[in-house]
Amino acid sequence: MKHFILLATLTSLIPLSQAANINAGKSKAASCAACHGQKGISANPAWPNLAGQKALYLKNQIIAFRDGARQNAMMSPMVKSLSDEDAANVAAYYESLKP
Repeated sequence: MKHFILLATLTSLIPLSQAANINAGKSKAASCAACHGQKGISANPAWPNLAGQKALYLKNQIIAFRDGARQNAMMSPMVKSLSDEDAANVAAYYESLKP
């Protein structure tokens, strides 16, 4: 049990952006650019900038929209097909961009 707790603790210290595939996230994020901008900076103040946002936060929000915990008529369909791994990759990609 001690080894599991230690492993879980150490794993949680690794930033999501290091564990995820940023290039795969960039590819999946192509459809996000229409609203959130090519480099994660939205031209419309109604839509948030994603560049530089913390990956864990973004991953959790993507999953919340996908699973219905957060409701949004535009976002929910956009992330419906993303797996947890896709969400982590997209989040890591946006975290890697300069705000």
